[in-house]
Amino acid sequence: MRRRIAVVTALVVVAALVIGGLLWWQSQPSSELERAVALAPVEAERVTFTDWSGIREELGADLNPDSSADRVLDFLNEGYEADLTSTSALLASTEGLQDNFGFSPASLEWELFSQSASGAVVIMSLPESTDLDALADRFEDLGYTRPAEADGVWVGGPALLPSIAPDLTPELQHLAIDADERLVLASDTQGYLAQVTGELGEGDGPTELGDVVETSGEPLSSVVYSGAYVCSELAMSAADENDQAQGQALLDEAGEVNPITGFAMSVQPDGGVRVVMSFENDDQAQANADSRATLARGPAPGQGGDFGDRFTVDEVTAEGSVVTMELDPLKGQYVLSDLTSGPVLFATC
Repeated sequence: MRRRIAVVTALVVVAALVIGGLLWWQSQPSSELERAVALAPVEAERVTFTDWSGIREELGADLNPDSSADRVLDFLNEGYEADLTSTSALLASTEGLQDNFGFSPASLEWELFSQSASGAVVIMSLPESTDLDALADRFEDLGYTRPAEADGVWVGGPALLPSIAPDLTPELQHLAIDADERLVLASDTQGYLAQVTGELGEGDGPTELGDVVETSGEPLSSVVYSGAYVCSELAMSAADENDQAQGQALLDEAGEVNPITGFAMSVQPDGGVRVVMSFENDDQAQANADSRATLARGPAPGQGGDFGDRFTVDEVTAEGSVVTMELDPLKGQYVLSDLTSGPVLFATC
């Protein structure tokens, strides 16, 4: 009898461990975009993601930290033509990074640029082959002040950057290394970088963005906005009076249009552009799937011409409180870079 009880108890324990393990696995970020956004400060309102490893693979670019500046610039030009690099905060700094820092878009796994009212930070994922001790020595040689703790802030400042290379973004004024995650973080504000570094990995990032990030899949590049940000930056209020009047007439004809709580636009590996919008509830999502599909197939006041001059709308679906639009860019059109600043009628609030 005792043996039977012991066996049953053991089976219950095993079942609990399996279920617990399954729940833990299901809770983990499933894409590079999700993993990157989970590292962003919780207050982030605008996040841009660039999957440099994926873009190099997509374009067949065989690059490394020792590649020549000409080869790297050729790669960036190809990326621009494919509308894959507008999300990066490092483009103008690429040559200086490649020549001096030991990493750049030629070797980074991915880059996440996060902005909020509190500050901005660039989070860069390094390849596994990176020698972090050598990287720290390189930072010191460049003139950054080594922190007392390994995970502290390397202080540079605005006077340091021109002495390293021209055209380095101010975001590189201060640096931090996270050895566990193989990350370099950078910001133009020392105190904000210290705050972000100290909180890294403690939360799930900006939770308001979770639904649109999850639905974005495995993009090569993506822009993600909070509801407040998209409702101001993509709003028709940025257009002139005539375009605003035309936009309002089109909105009236399209049907119910509710405020967006989260927004993402991304370039997918197949070249398509995915737009994801979240709403307060399922009913709003169902209604807005119809109205915003109508808007996306019509005129583009404030942008010029029609949206149909830029892309075709392949599919619009609503699942739960999230609406997904699959767009097929026409040849030579830069949908992501052009339509992530306002006014954008189909994304207005």
